[in-house]
Amino acid sequence: MKIFRWLAFAVFLFLSACQPNVPQSITIIDGEKFLSVSSSQRTPLLILTDAGISPQPLDRVFVNGIPFALDKKITGNAPIQLQLRRAVSLTLVTPQGEQMLQTSAPTVGQVLSEAGFSLSANDRFNPPAETAITDLMTVTYFPARDLVITTGDDEINIRSAAGTVGAALAEAGIPLTGLDTSRPLENEALPADGQIYVTRVYESISTALEIIPFDEEVIESADVAFGQKEIITAGVNGIAMTRTRIRYENGEEVSREAEGKTILAEPQKQIAASGNKIVLAPVGGNIPYEYWYATEMYASWYSPCNSGTGECSYGTASGARAGFGIVAVDYSIYSYLAGMKVYIPGYGIATIGDTGGGPIIETTFGVPRTKWIDLGYDDNAIGGLSGWVTVYFLAPAPVEIPYFLK
Repeated sequence: MKIFRWLAFAVFLFLSACQPNVPQSITIIDGEKFLSVSSSQRTPLLILTDAGISPQPLDRVFVNGIPFALDKKITGNAPIQLQLRRAVSLTLVTPQGEQMLQTSAPTVGQVLSEAGFSLSANDRFNPPAETAITDLMTVTYFPARDLVITTGDDEINIRSAAGTVGAALAEAGIPLTGLDTSRPLENEALPADGQIYVTRVYESISTALEIIPFDEEVIESADVAFGQKEIITAGVNGIAMTRTRIRYENGEEVSREAEGKTILAEPQKQIAASGNKIVLAPVGGNIPYEYWYATEMYASWYSPCNSGTGECSYGTASGARAGFGIVAVDYSIYSYLAGMKVYIPGYGIATIGDTGGGPIIETTFGVPRTKWIDLGYDDNAIGGLSGWVTVYFLAPAPVEIPYFLK
């Protein structure tokens, strides 16, 4: 401080010798102090020194509102307004940290420029760059950074000092809307590598109609012929609407999710009558036999020496001699059908009088054992009828209908 005062004094003596001795009216503004003096000095430093004011190294002066060097000569005879702007303390916050400054710069922007920052239109200031500096002010400065925004196959290069990813995207004119997402997330700070990835997301709902089959309730009726079924109340299928949510990211489908089902029309149950009334009917053609039931059965054949035992066997479950006219059924239903007469087109009349291996047929051909019949032949007259045939159960009908025929 003493060195500065001695230097000022030396300059004062030097300049005094060079100044014309013509007093001039000068207004001095020092903070909130206003002084009107008459001085023949023409440099701000000497004028201030004459007025008893000692500028500090970081202070600056303005002559008639224009920045002016302390030791520069003021020319002209116009009235002079000399403003001394004192240096104040200021806290500057940047991405690099916080620092204390002494400055007499008039605005935030000028402080930053004098501090060595290259300002750009995309920088962010708080307070704004044109704000006047006051003592103990805190200035926050975020310089703009280069960012690359990638959306699908498109890239956009921008500069931004936004505080968050979402704010930077909004500045670039590509804000997130609806289900859109970004990486990093929109409420996060700008990434260190400057890379922002945007995923455009939208969803659609696909609807489809689905048939709901109706259930059937069957009741027994003594008025309907056995083996027949009559519809009492016709069933009606229901209708359901299913919804599927389809998600697209950057125009590509990425997922489908079922969202449930809405019943538009409930199915209506069908009521049917199943007959248990025995009604004899002619087989037809030249066969003068009446039958009480007809059904489709899967036929195979055997003979005494072709029974699969490796030897000739003439015995049967009924005691009758094996051969033509004796047919076999699975052992599990034989007791219900033993002795019944049947007529099989292409074979003729036969008596159910033997048992066989229904499970083998069931496993090999997938035919229920209750739907299998084994046709007996004589060894010297094998007809070999096989496959699905119609089996007519001839009169008389049994007192009780076997459960597996109902």
